[in-house]
Amino acid sequence: MNKQQSSQEWNPGTYDTKLGFVSKLGQGILEWLDPKAGERILDLGCGTGDLAAEIAGFGSIVTGMDQSEPMIATARNKYPAMSFLVGDGEHFKVDAPFDAVFSNAALHWMTNATGVIESVREALKDGGRFVAEFGGKGNVDTFVRAFYQVMPRYDVNPAERDPWFFPSIGEYAGLLEQNGFEVRIAEHFDRPTPLPEGEKGVMHWLDGFGDAFFKGMDEAARQAAKQEVYETARQQLQVVNGVYQADYRRIRVAAVKL
Repeated sequence: MNKQQSSQEWNPGTYDTKLGFVSKLGQGILEWLDPKAGERILDLGCGTGDLAAEIAGFGSIVTGMDQSEPMIATARNKYPAMSFLVGDGEHFKVDAPFDAVFSNAALHWMTNATGVIESVREALKDGGRFVAEFGGKGNVDTFVRAFYQVMPRYDVNPAERDPWFFPSIGEYAGLLEQNGFEVRIAEHFDRPTPLPEGEKGVMHWLDGFGDAFFKGMDEAARQAAKQEVYETARQQLQVVNGVYQADYRRIRVAAVKL
C-alpha cells in the first residue's frame, strides 16, 4: 500500500515529556528482538533515542535512524556516545549490513510499506532479523473517526491528510513474504493506553500526533477544529479510574531475511 508520505511534524520536547509512554510501552518488543553483545542493530524510527539506548545496554552496537532532524538532534544530545542518522525509512541504504533491524511505534507513519520492507531487507545480512511493533488495523479508531467526522466542516479532506498506515496482520505478513522474508511470529492485539493528565492528555495526543490534519489552516480555524476533534473523541474514549484510554491496537512481528 502506498499513500502520500506523512507530513507529521515532531516536537522532541513534547514527545519526551507528554508522550513518553510510547517508548515505555515499546519495551516488551525488546524480548522479541533479544539483542546480543556485539550485534549491529538499526533502530528504524528511533525518535529521541530511548529504546536505542536500551538496546545498546545489552552490548549491541546500535545506530538510530529517524526522518525528523529535531528528534535526531535531541537523541544525539541525550546519548552523545551513540550513532544517530537522519534518514527516510521508506527509502534508505546503509554502508554495511546489520544483524537486525528494530522498530517501535514508527512503521505506521511510513505509508509506503513496500519501500520500507525493501529497504530493511537490503540493510540486513542474510538470515538477519526484522522485529517491529506498530499500529495495526483499528488502531486509535476513536481519533481517526473524530478526524473524519470533523475535518470536512473545515474544508479539509481527511483522507488526503491521513498520515497513517494501519494494516491487518495478514496484509503486513503478506508484504513481508512477498519481499524476501519468512515471518516467524506475528500478533495483533488490543492495548488500551492511558493518556496522562486527565482531559489534557487527550489534547496532548492531538498536539503530538494529529498535526497533519491541521496543516495550512489559519490559527483560529486550527484551534477551533482541534477543539471539536478533542470533544468528539473525548466523548467516545473509555475512562478507567479517571484516566482516558486511547484505543491502541498493535501488531508485533518478527521475520527473518531469506
